[in-house]
Amino acid sequence: MRIAILSRNPSLYSTRRLAEAARARGHETKVVDVLRCYMNITSHAPSIHYKGEDLKNYDAVIPRIGASVTFYGTAVLRQFEMLGVYPLNESVAITRARDKLRSLQLLSRKGIGLPITGFAHAPDDVQDLIKMVGGAPLVIKLLEGTQGIGVVLAETHKAAESVIEAFMGLKVNILVQEYIREANGADIRCLVIGDRVVAAMKRQAKEGEFRSNLHRGGSASLIRITPEERSTATRAARIMGLNVAGVDILRSTHGPVVLEVNSSPGLQGIESTTGKDVAGLMIELIEKNAAIGKTRTRGQG
Repeated sequence: MRIAILSRNPSLYSTRRLAEAARARGHETKVVDVLRCYMNITSHAPSIHYKGEDLKNYDAVIPRIGASVTFYGTAVLRQFEMLGVYPLNESVAITRARDKLRSLQLLSRKGIGLPITGFAHAPDDVQDLIKMVGGAPLVIKLLEGTQGIGVVLAETHKAAESVIEAFMGLKVNILVQEYIREANGADIRCLVIGDRVVAAMKRQAKEGEFRSNLHRGGSASLIRITPEERSTATRAARIMGLNVAGVDILRSTHGPVVLEVNSSPGLQGIESTTGKDVAGLMIELIEKNAAIGKTRTRGQG
């Protein structure tokens, strides 16, 4: 098969591993900078061009689209879908997962465990918003933040009030969530491919930090997840409509709660921690599913 990998940086670990895994299984791959793609949007002969080349006759496309280029990246991916190219993750599913508020609402609708989450627009509602999520300590998140950036732990009521009002003053959208104290600065990253969890790791925040992201200095270790956690992860990915997802779960006193569903999970941490060939499993999924007409969106909303 011919497989295109949409990535801005071919030297990134995840991009390299996917290209290596595809070639090892006999496939031809090309890493394509999504921002250098340009499109002819027409009903009779749609096309995608890249540095003067017409990107035609590809069997599958693997989107590794950064959060900062979601709008343009998913537009390019939709164009591949118009051409009948099989996407490892579909454009609508990626857009859905990248919208933190929308994704939480979809998960809530289907009964997935979540931290108590508040969302408001007016500064006059801040006091009731804080009360709604159980008071301080609480977590404040920028809707557009990634890799732990734009996430603040407010340990007192006054701090929560000040941070929320400051963000509102900057006209940015935020979520306010209960702080799951019993998680002790740890979360579980479940890597879902197809309809199963193929790898899982525990991420522990460094001392003095509550964000467990590896980019923030957190550490990773092997973990055995429970059947309920496994079911929660696979259901969350399915609700988003994602074939491949990194589902971040906290262990709370009332069971697993989902923090986020990542449509473009990094492979370095999970592969080095678990020893699993996650990239190879992603290529295997493409081999099973790549065919004309496989781009129908599976999720809702």
